Amino acid sequence: MKLELLSQLLAKEGFDNTLQGDPDIQVQSVNTLEDAVSGEISFLTNPKYNDALNTTSATAVIVNLDDETPPDLPVIKCNNPYAAIAVTIIAIHGHRQHPQWGISDHAIIDDDAEIGENANIAPSVYIADDVKIGANVVIYPGCYIANNVAIGDDVTLYPNVVIYDGSVLGNHVTLHAGTIIGQDGLGYAQVKDGWLKIPQIGRAVIDDNVEMGANCAIDRATVGETRVKQGTKFSDAVVLGHGTKVGERCMFVAQVGLAGSVECGNDVQMGGQVGVSGHLSIGDNVRINAKSGIWSSIEDGATYFGIPATDSYQYWRQLAHNKRIPDMKKQIKTMAKQIEELTQALDQLNK
Repeated sequence: MKLELLSQLLAKEGFDNTLQGDPDIQVQSVNTLEDAVSGEISFLTNPKYNDALNTTSATAVIVNLDDETPPDLPVIKCNNPYAAIAVTIIAIHGHRQHPQWGISDHAIIDDDAEIGENANIAPSVYIADDVKIGANVVIYPGCYIANNVAIGDDVTLYPNVVIYDGSVLGNHVTLHAGTIIGQDGLGYAQVKDGWLKIPQIGRAVIDDNVEMGANCAIDRATVGETRVKQGTKFSDAVVLGHGTKVGERCMFVAQVGLAGSVECGNDVQMGGQVGVSGHLSIGDNVRINAKSGIWSSIEDGATYFGIPATDSYQYWRQLAHNKRIPDMKKQIKTMAKQIEELTQALDQLNK
């Protein structure tokens, strides 16, 4: 693809840009600044990699509008290089191409299941009774879809995904390998002889345009529903307890865990290994940094960090004070010794 054509494509997609360099230069693939070779285009989104612009072998680079670049390096400058490189990857490489099975004779599909047009269902898939599946689905080997499940159009289920009975998936949902939707939540009542199992009679609902990484686990509700709303994205190993509801356009990084009955707002971002206690409310546009432990509800627009998590401003103040503790300890010892000496001196004067 010529750089001029790529620049025009980015502009058409809403990324105003400036091309600096030969517009007829061709790029055939996308790579990192470190690994790129001639014929490849790369990108810069983090200032700590600025020096790599001087050493990269990339033919061209997509950068921020205000980035300083070597004069002999062809660049496309725009206000969002990360999103621009996504458009570039799609334009050059396209999306993953799935194997084409049609509806395999080696898939087990109940006679009462309804399968939409253009289905692509692999061998070793099991689809139970009263399942309704929309058009253009792709279901990889090893997937199990239990009875009374509803799945929308343009859904992709990678290997060994399990959808428990009564669960609902909307349109354009992607679930990566090993993810489970609608298993029983941790529902037990403590009795004198141990734990009494509470039947989990609710369901799990995944709305449109949700994507989950590998090995996520979404509990069904005890009653009512566990829900992930439209446009939300999970990395790997994200876990939601029963009855939890996650809002629209949220982004959870790997190993985030929300206990049961959490109400999470829209546009919330959680870093890796964040843990949220049950029955809390997380407001809209909240940011929670990695490894934070959330033990109380959070208002709209807040940024939290730490264990237990606090407002980020308070967290950094506490951290700054913690660094001073060794010096403060020495000062306290010195002051204690001075007080002791003064006390002894006063005792001598009073004799």
